Amino acid sequence: MATARQRIWGWYFFDWASQPYNTLLLTFIFGPYFAEVARGYYMGTGMEEEAAKAAAQAYWGFGLTIASLIIAVLAPILGAIADGTGRRMIWIWIFSTFYVAGACGLWWMTPGGEAGMLAWAVAAFGLGFIGMEFTTIFTNALMPTLTDHDDIGKISGSGFAFGYLGGLLALIVMLVLFAENATSGKTLIGIDPVFGLDTEAREGTRIVGPFTALWYVVFMIPFFLWVKEPKVHASKIHIGAALASLAELIRGLRFRKSLSAYLFSSLFYRDALNALYGFGGVYASNVLDWSITQIGVFGILGGVTAMLASWVGGRLDKHFGPRFVIAWSIVVLTLVCLIIVGMTRDSLWGVALDAGSATPDIIFYICGGLIGAAGGPLQAASRTLLVRHTTPDRATEAFGLFALSGKVASFISPFLIAVVSHFSESARIGISPVIALFLIGLILLIWVNPKGEQQ
Repeated sequence: MATARQRIWGWYFFDWASQPYNTLLLTFIFGPYFAEVARGYYMGTGMEEEAAKAAAQAYWGFGLTIASLIIAVLAPILGAIADGTGRRMIWIWIFSTFYVAGACGLWWMTPGGEAGMLAWAVAAFGLGFIGMEFTTIFTNALMPTLTDHDDIGKISGSGFAFGYLGGLLALIVMLVLFAENATSGKTLIGIDPVFGLDTEAREGTRIVGPFTALWYVVFMIPFFLWVKEPKVHASKIHIGAALASLAELIRGLRFRKSLSAYLFSSLFYRDALNALYGFGGVYASNVLDWSITQIGVFGILGGVTAMLASWVGGRLDKHFGPRFVIAWSIVVLTLVCLIIVGMTRDSLWGVALDAGSATPDIIFYICGGLIGAAGGPLQAASRTLLVRHTTPDRATEAFGLFALSGKVASFISPFLIAVVSHFSESARIGISPVIALFLIGLILLIWVNPKGEQQ
């Protein structure tokens, strides 16, 4: 039987195993590659370059919108079912297959760029994204069973730090051994992609999907070996009863002012953060004309700061509470977004920059470090604050509702970015809705009890 320490480390390994879906696929490798291929497709249809960039960003945004809608509808229902039956691990197994299948499917997105290929890539990414989000819901629901209440913040922060370390290592491996520069065909250290991968067909970059799937399969082994859900009396699935329980929970929110305020606050700020992750690499490709390699180095910087800040944030969470960590993280991210929206290769909010200057690149690297430094603690403290608003026996239902609150805005955010990008024909201006989302989330935190609802 696994010890308490092994159970905690097994739980950490889920973050380590799953983080590459965000790091490699959503933000730093596949997302920018998709933007590159989609941009080429639209320019091939006769679009001007700037309009093609905006169209590529809009296509990616609408794809994320659809996946997020599916998650928003199903997350609280599945959470209620899981809590009603007392079984969560089986759902982790089921949605892990979604994760692996979706990631593997990205291998078939060739650089030729046809309409059907773009649709395939978005569908495969969406399948894996759904799998990643649902496995996260059920593993988060196991967190209250790991330790005493007072150590939850520390464990949550350490888990995110460990996860970012895994994502960082996976990104380094991809950049050093596989992902080729589109111009030179060489990896970050100047070699051909290993295993004889074809650079003309961009196989070094496309391998990121199968690589992410394999990483997950291997590093989920400690999780499945050491993490066991508490033994409960097994119950049959009663969808009607699960939905009734969910409806009761939602109706009861009007009597739970702190939880309601927190769910609405997180609805906005978590979605804004997801938008930064989902469009950061696409922005760098479209606005700054960065290569996959440059974006990957940007990711390494963000991963290092996220890992260190998540660990520190866990300690701050323990001493000052999760609401304190969340508020300051939002302030930092809002300032970063203001810089990103106001910057081009030639100017920063109207202040001219020297032609050919590296200043925009340096500024964006600093922004990447700050996004990691604020984003990691923000996510860790968010799940800690939710734990303070629930009980172990209803944790999955609460995290399902938490996912719903996030995904309600999560489909709005990529939709707004897609719409603004489309009508402004500017990938840079398209990011601007994120600023408003962060500010709304920050204001709503005022009504959240920092100690939650647990006595």
